[in-house]
Amino acid sequence: MTPRPDYSVLLRGADLRVTRPRVATMEAVCGHPHADTETVISVVRRGLPEVSHQAVYDSLAALTAAGLVRRIQPHGHVARYESRVGDNHHHAVCRSCGAIADVDCAVGAAPCLDPSSDHGFAIDEAEVIYWGTCPACSSVRS
Repeated sequence: MTPRPDYSVLLRGADLRVTRPRVATMEAVCGHPHADTETVISVVRRGLPEVSHQAVYDSLAALTAAGLVRRIQPHGHVARYESRVGDNHHHAVCRSCGAIADVDCAVGAAPCLDPSSDHGFAIDEAEVIYWGTCPACSSVRS
C-alpha cells in the first residue's frame, strides 16, 4: 500500500496556502479518481460539514491551476478531477454508464502522438479519449 501523501507539503510546494478545504479537496480527489464536482463536495463534507460549495469549487480551481489536480471533461459529460498529473495519460470512457479508466500513453514520451503537422505550435501534450463499453456494462449486454 502506498503511503498517504502529505497534502500540506504538496500545497506549500505549489505556493498555495494550506487550508482545511484545500487539504480535504485534495484528499477527496486522491481517494476518488475521476470524481465529479458533486462527489468531491460530498466527500469533503463528510469531514468538513460546514464547508460551502464555493469553497470546494475555489479549491478545485486553485489545485487545478497549480497542477496538483487535473480536470477532464469528456464530450457530453460533466467535469471530473484526478490527482494523476504530469504523465500525459489518456482515458477510456464507457458510453453506457460513464465510467472512466486511465490509459497509459500508447507510445513514447509526452506528447505520445506525433501530429502530421504542428502548424508552428510547440506541442507538449496530446489528449486522447477512447470510447467504448466498460466490463460491467458489457456483461449486462451479453
